[in-house]
Amino acid sequence: MKKNILITGIPGIGKTTLIMKIMEAMKDVGPVGFYTDEIREKDIRTGFSLTSITGGRSILSHVSIKSRFRVSKYGVDVAGFESFIERIPFFDEKVGVIVIDEIGKMECFSSKFTKLVKALLDSEKSFIATIALKGEGLIAEVKRRSDVELFEITRDNRDVLLQRILNYSLSRPSH
Repeated sequence: MKKNILITGIPGIGKTTLIMKIMEAMKDVGPVGFYTDEIREKDIRTGFSLTSITGGRSILSHVSIKSRFRVSKYGVDVAGFESFIERIPFFDEKVGVIVIDEIGKMECFSSKFTKLVKALLDSEKSFIATIALKGEGLIAEVKRRSDVELFEITRDNRDVLLQRILNYSLSRPSH
């Protein structure tokens, strides 16, 4: 059994919804981490926000952010993202599972984030994350690791994948 679980799939397929259901189902084991939400203004996506399981919030990207780090029309606030992740107690001894939504192009602009992901993958803690379907660098590197179980969410399996992942992660011996 592999301790690191990654969930991938096309944009809009339900990765964030699935990760939020996983966080809710695992709330008794002390999850920490964050999820990403769309920012919508008049039904138009204008950016992405971050919410920590422990309550912090931040903006990851927005059409109005002026930054040299860009994905499509979105400017990415790398410094704000790094400040946000520094406040999450990933390595606290009470933490039972670490959840990240997502390992994607915007997040990978941060060298602190890429180092954090590698440290979390190498730690003894259970790690569950969403990851971009396509990508180079850290995205491709993480998917190739031998200690990673990769699940792809599709329209056909998205209603049963939650239980498959929970069964998989809960049947793994804890460290």
